[in-house]
Amino acid sequence: MNTEDAAVFVTAVTAGSLSEAARRLGISPMMATRRLTSLEATLGVRLLHRTTRSLALTPEGEAFLPFAEALVENAQQGRARVRSEGRGAAGLLRVSVPIAFGLKLVAPMVPDLLAANPELRLSLDMSDHMPDLISTGTDLAIRISRLRDSSLIAQKLKDNPRSLVAAPAYARARGLPRSTAELSNHDCLPMSGVSHWTFMRGDEEASVRVSGRFSASSIAGCHAACLAGGGIALLSDWNVAEDVKAGRLLRVVLEDAVPEVIGIWAVYPTTRLVLPKVKVFISALRSVLDASEAGSPID
Repeated sequence: MNTEDAAVFVTAVTAGSLSEAARRLGISPMMATRRLTSLEATLGVRLLHRTTRSLALTPEGEAFLPFAEALVENAQQGRARVRSEGRGAAGLLRVSVPIAFGLKLVAPMVPDLLAANPELRLSLDMSDHMPDLISTGTDLAIRISRLRDSSLIAQKLKDNPRSLVAAPAYARARGLPRSTAELSNHDCLPMSGVSHWTFMRGDEEASVRVSGRFSASSIAGCHAACLAGGGIALLSDWNVAEDVKAGRLLRVVLEDAVPEVIGIWAVYPTTRLVLPKVKVFISALRSVLDASEAGSPID
């Protein structure tokens, strides 16, 4: 049985269409159709009911799917094990990252990563919202948050300290708070849908309500508004270190609490084989995070 034919079938099921499966696999829609037809001819059954707009598993397709998934995964694992390490990682890697994190840390590391792995291609989805990793074909997502219960697999890469910051212009006009209670008297710049910020008072967690006339769906928007003097923002230290050093932002230090430290997580769609292309990306990102923590230039 041809594993490339099986890969078209498996990818079409997760993607929801043959055309999307073809795009993910880097082949033409006509070739995807031919490979699926070839697989069905080999098995002597119809695996998918398909129209121009949708597809659905037949009973035979539903029964065969786990075997096809195992076949494709075993083929990937076999290729990964016999591949010479000197050749680096290969194939298309789809990674989802938060917008600010992607702009600040991930995109600048891409040239060196691709130079070290000539057969690697990288598709970077920058969004502050977690995609459905399975349906979108995403290999890896990087998220900065508390770890929530999930069917996905997450690996902590680094702690993510945060700071309250404000522009000098805001400080001159409004002053700066000295306690969590005084935050209620200030214009805060939260993410859309966020009504509380979490702080630590010793070992105790404190959820503090914040308010303001501005919010943004991306932390990059909160950062930009903060730089312009719009209020106080809660931002990651890697995101504001250069602004603080240059005097564009001031750290707001409270007497009774410090912002909660959250984590930077690598999130995978499955517990199965972690492919070399994912491993080399994680390794490169860890190096960037270590340099950022040490205060080294990120370039």
